[in-house]
Amino acid sequence: MSSEEKSLNFLEEIIENDLAAGKYQSIHTRFPPEPNGYLHIGHAKSIYVNFGLAKKYGGKTNLRFDDTNPVTEDTEYVHSIKEDIKWLGFEWTAEFYASDYFDTLYEYAVKLINKGLAYIDDSSSEEIARLKGTPTEPGKDSTFRHRSIEENLRLFSEMKEGKYKDGEKVLRAKIDMVHTNMLMRDPIIYRIKHAHHHRTGDKWCIYPMYDFAHGQSDSIEKITHSICTLEFIPHRELYEWLIQQLDIFPSHQYEFARLNMTYTVMSKRKLLQLVNEGHVAGWDDPRMPTISGFRRKGYTPASIRNFCEKIGVARRENLIDLSLLEFCLREDLNHTAKRVMAVLDPIKLVITNYPEGKTEELKTENGPDESMGHRHISFSNTLWIEREDFMEVPAKKWFRLAPGAMVRLKSAYIVKCESFVKDNNGNLTEIHCTYIPESKSGQDTSGIQVKGTIHWLNAADAVPAEIRLYDRLFKVENPSSEEGDFKEYINPDSLVVLSNSFVEPSLLDALNNEHFQFIRKGYFFPDKTSSKDKLIFNRTATLKDTWVKKV
Repeated sequence: MSSEEKSLNFLEEIIENDLAAGKYQSIHTRFPPEPNGYLHIGHAKSIYVNFGLAKKYGGKTNLRFDDTNPVTEDTEYVHSIKEDIKWLGFEWTAEFYASDYFDTLYEYAVKLINKGLAYIDDSSSEEIARLKGTPTEPGKDSTFRHRSIEENLRLFSEMKEGKYKDGEKVLRAKIDMVHTNMLMRDPIIYRIKHAHHHRTGDKWCIYPMYDFAHGQSDSIEKITHSICTLEFIPHRELYEWLIQQLDIFPSHQYEFARLNMTYTVMSKRKLLQLVNEGHVAGWDDPRMPTISGFRRKGYTPASIRNFCEKIGVARRENLIDLSLLEFCLREDLNHTAKRVMAVLDPIKLVITNYPEGKTEELKTENGPDESMGHRHISFSNTLWIEREDFMEVPAKKWFRLAPGAMVRLKSAYIVKCESFVKDNNGNLTEIHCTYIPESKSGQDTSGIQVKGTIHWLNAADAVPAEIRLYDRLFKVENPSSEEGDFKEYINPDSLVVLSNSFVEPSLLDALNNEHFQFIRKGYFFPDKTSSKDKLIFNRTATLKDTWVKKV
């Protein structure tokens, strides 16, 4: 067996065996989101698996919106889902909606009724649930289970015509009320909902349940490998029963472990709570695990695809460390992000022996290698540096500025701290230095060796900017598993806003898809609301790679 064959995941093994056996000429997968919210990082894995398998084996992938619940769905979500998939780098073969098949699904339901395999039940939802029994106790037949085929056909037609109120009647499959799989105990396959649908308007007032629409939609589209997450394992039996009874194209369902990630939640219900209760600033808040949130924060499509590849496809649930995703991001941005200087917490540095009014242009590199080129930055006697780069009483092995200490200003000169100034409250306001004229970077003849290098900005042309330091949304690794309300574990420091920062003037022309490494501070990305009038940068990730240490 070759090393390539050994590396196949179980889904690839299934597909290769199917193709080798001539079961299919080509494979056809689908990604079937419900348009009731924004996609999150867990969906990114499903997208990667479905589109990736089809691409690897020369097949096709459909995008199909599972729009069978008009109450929760909206075209806003449809547009955001399509945008996210394209941003991740994937293209679907065809775009469908479960609502495209409402007429066919209705006919399928009628077929089941005609075969004596479905009936109208007038019971309340509470009564239906009570009669279903428990995992250890069998269910009991509804009093409506033995209605005649003719009566069921008439009632189902009247449901379609709008003669009944929501919840007044449902259509149930007639399977087995003592089945060990509770989903097979006469599941509801149609319910009444007098609600406007985002595509079909008011044509329908009855809608198929997910379990009825899903497998049949797969079959209509001739999906060969219907790939779901593990929670759908109990649904597979019903999926196959319906296809068999309807005698339609035999799509097959396969399950893999969904993505669970530390320091966040993936439940749409919980994400909706975070948005509606104002804990975040919307679905695309950079702290949210949504794809739009990651995009706004500055993540790259390549980093997310690489992350999905690294975590692989498994049959067992596990909790993936967020640090791995951050590792994949740094790995990408380290090679592509332009290096610039920004001072987040500024303190003024005055070079007392540098000529007043003089400005010179200094050359500095744009990236880690020559291919990214160079740019010029201005230098004068008044600069901004980071407040944390000065220590009045230096600690041991302190290689930055302190009284009498010397340090190199990146791409500029060596300076020596001569004094500092404080205000009446004891707060540091200015640092005074002298510079060594012979120590200019690239032309240094001073012979002086210093151990520290710090970044800076020319105070004369530095541009004010708002810097948003994003961190993990929750304080604990798995907030959903903790006692009490998951929102109790929200990290109060998940967003720190610095409103008095400065950046290079070149960033006035920063595009909203450009990634930057602020030297010594981290990776940053222009926020979608950033403009020349008010520059706003989001921290995408810190420079420190914590994942490597953990592995």
